[in-house]
Amino acid sequence: MTSSKVPRSASDTALTDPVRYPVSASSPVRTKRGFVLVLLTLLVPGSAQLVAGDRRLGRAALRVTLCVWAVVVLAVLLLLLNRTLLINIITNPFASLAIVILLVALAAGWAMLFVNTLRLIRPVLLAPSARPAVVISLVLALVLGSGSLGYLAYLLNVGRNAIGSIFSSGPAIDPVDGRYNFLMMGGDAGDDRTGRRPDSLSVLSVDAETGSTAIISVPRNLQNAQFSEDSPMRAIYPDGYNCGDECLINAINTEVTNEYADLYPGVADPGAQATLEAVSGTLGLTVQAYVLVDMEGFARLIDAMGGIKIKAGGWVPMSGYFDDYTQTHGMPLGWIPAGEQTLDGDRALWYGRSREFVDDYARIQRQQCVQQAMLKQLDPGTLLSKFEDIANAGTKVVDSNISSSQLGSFVDLAVKAKGQDVKRLTIGPPDFDASFSTVPDFDQIHERVDQLLASASSAQSAGIADDAIAVPAAGGGHIQASGVHSPITSLAGAGSLPRQSTPSDFTPVTTTPDGEPITEAMLNQLKREGNEQAIRELVATNGLCAPL
Repeated sequence: MTSSKVPRSASDTALTDPVRYPVSASSPVRTKRGFVLVLLTLLVPGSAQLVAGDRRLGRAALRVTLCVWAVVVLAVLLLLLNRTLLINIITNPFASLAIVILLVALAAGWAMLFVNTLRLIRPVLLAPSARPAVVISLVLALVLGSGSLGYLAYLLNVGRNAIGSIFSSGPAIDPVDGRYNFLMMGGDAGDDRTGRRPDSLSVLSVDAETGSTAIISVPRNLQNAQFSEDSPMRAIYPDGYNCGDECLINAINTEVTNEYADLYPGVADPGAQATLEAVSGTLGLTVQAYVLVDMEGFARLIDAMGGIKIKAGGWVPMSGYFDDYTQTHGMPLGWIPAGEQTLDGDRALWYGRSREFVDDYARIQRQQCVQQAMLKQLDPGTLLSKFEDIANAGTKVVDSNISSSQLGSFVDLAVKAKGQDVKRLTIGPPDFDASFSTVPDFDQIHERVDQLLASASSAQSAGIADDAIAVPAAGGGHIQASGVHSPITSLAGAGSLPRQSTPSDFTPVTTTPDGEPITEAMLNQLKREGNEQAIRELVATNGLCAPL
């Protein structure tokens, strides 16, 4: 007896395959098939074509997908094992351009696969109620996948342009005595000026192996600055930059730019280079590179970061118009109160620059605090979420002769340095007398700088977490840890404050000695009355500052 059923051929079975031939499938299966194909294209580009469409296209796309995965795995391994090499590849102008082109090509190819997947889904075969859900899911997957690659290419190109604008293409620098030394300058530039006149000079000294960091602040009013032995300006000023009260170290930039630029053929910024050489000779330290921040554009960078958080020790005025004839300021434009503050760009700029009612050394301490707050708060999350704004602001604010070829090494050092104790020294109060900058003892400066760097290295190698390491020196004072502030004495001669032992244990001065709250109205009233001595006493602690 024979069966009435006739076996189906392989071709008949293939035609009823719901994945490749959805016509014969039920409505729920077609819907499920549509979502699966979208998911396959998102997670494994090319696999949807391999199982339900053009197998040749699927195999080619799958090969590309596997290659991309291999590159991603290699990048992760480099991040873990050789972060410097990875960053150098990304920041290299030619390699980064190739990566941008490749990312754009991958984004376009992935988008084409999504379009092809939509054709394979055949929305007309779907139930009317299921069509919007499947199509919307495909569009979202396209944005998530192809769109993310395109945006990544865009951000990489923004960073590539920023690096090209800020950093030089010159030769790499080598560490000296195991350290990289960078001069950080904050200065003013305008249409009516030739060259910047730095108001802030700090040397950032970083151990090339451990990332241990020391900051040396040089007051802008330092006289008789010594040029390094290899400086062309040494022939002009063999005994130091000494021509009276006008020869302050911050005047070198403008003078060289205006009068001696021919001594620096081929140098992009002769004034900045000459200032670097003066700081090198003064500190007895080889400073290899500089970073110059235009203070007028500084606010943009702070705003791009979303502001900075600090704890202010005293009220800081946002000074009004300065009368050159009377040498006095008008009524303040506003005040930054004592206590915990979130400063936007404009207020952070005033906080770092204001010196009314106090001296330059209180301002130096606030500038150091602003720098530390920026470094502390520029975490990976902030950098990624605000990358475009930060990069665009940086091109308008920052100039440097650091070679872009070494960015990988320096970013790696910055990662190592993050969270470590930072030692500090100021060539002036609180580490030297206030008169020291007028008649500096360079042998003593060199000795103190050597002690500072030795203490930074020894503290790191020994794991010491002390806030300050006492160093005997003829000029008195001590080497400070990050955020540690010594007594600040007001210009009116008010008594000094007790030394604070940690970055955040000081108490902001928010009341008068009688316990009355200090307010903006009170300070403005004292200003109107001409009682500036009382204001000096009330704001004498405004150099105290800690990043939050």
